[in-house]
Amino acid sequence: MRFLDTRTTQVLCTALIFALVLLFLYSAWRAILAFLFAIFFAYLLEAPVSRVQRWLRGSRGAAIAVVYLLFLVVMAVVLSLMVPPVAQEGQKLAQQVPEWANRLTSGQIAERVGTHYGWSQATVNRIGDFLSEHRAEMLTATQDLVLHAVRSLQNTWWLILVPILAIFFLRDGERFCQIIIESVEDMRNREVVAAAVNQMNSMLGYYIRAQLSLSLGAMVVLTIFLSLMRVPYAVALGPAAGALEFIPAVGPVVGALMIVGVALLSGYNHILWVVVGLVIWRGIQDYICQPRLMSGTLELHPLAVFFGVLAGGEVAGVIGIFLSIPVMASLRILWHTWQVSRGATSASAVEAAR
Repeated sequence: MRFLDTRTTQVLCTALIFALVLLFLYSAWRAILAFLFAIFFAYLLEAPVSRVQRWLRGSRGAAIAVVYLLFLVVMAVVLSLMVPPVAQEGQKLAQQVPEWANRLTSGQIAERVGTHYGWSQATVNRIGDFLSEHRAEMLTATQDLVLHAVRSLQNTWWLILVPILAIFFLRDGERFCQIIIESVEDMRNREVVAAAVNQMNSMLGYYIRAQLSLSLGAMVVLTIFLSLMRVPYAVALGPAAGALEFIPAVGPVVGALMIVGVALLSGYNHILWVVVGLVIWRGIQDYICQPRLMSGTLELHPLAVFFGVLAGGEVAGVIGIFLSIPVMASLRILWHTWQVSRGATSASAVEAAR
């Protein structure tokens, strides 16, 4: 009598292989993320590369070189124009943060805001007492947040590899897709895989370009709006809040809270109008710009998007939030393709039985 039968051995081997794969993914997560972001960067540049390739009559390598050169020139011009004023205001803002934290935890902010908006003295005293009682916790949370941000920036050195790796995906992306499709032997299954790959290519390309367009538009609009409203540190807050738009769902909320928080702490007197403007802009983004740019590309229910963002944040933080939407959209495409294939197989079986 054998200790383990064949089926049990196969199950244990499968579980062991799956565990080893998970261990590898956990150990090499930086390299995997670099490849994922390189793929996204390649999708971002695919449209201009294809257009330049048509102008150059088929020279893919030359088209990639031209697009990269133009990209570097544009980035150099934009950074030379934007970095000095943004860095200057960002430095001033960073210098104010310790003072604001001290005034907030000591209750001085509550006293000033309450006096400005006509709060009762009892309300001001309750808020001040609450802030004073939790002073240590708030300072600790602020320090932990700053340390986490610094460590996150220190661990993003691998992003330098992204544009380098993207060159290979731009050059050989079609070949990689063809290899995946041809690895399937059955002709019917090969057609299913080809359909899924084509849909995922289209979806990811539209998604990345749409997110970038929304983010750049938000940077311009918010910077102009905050400057016209004379909000302190508008040149730093506008680009920062616009860049956060690239992170689905959570990014816009964090950006709006950042703007309102800085305006409140700096003593700005027209916070209500700023809040109204941010709400109107959020409506324009969510109900006009985003549907026009992403219509028919994701086909995800808002509840599914919310769940994906929360799950992605729990698993991998900010990067998980960003990756959650394309991952869920890819799973939807795979599920839909499998259902269509299954329905076609069942119809063929019924037809053969007749």
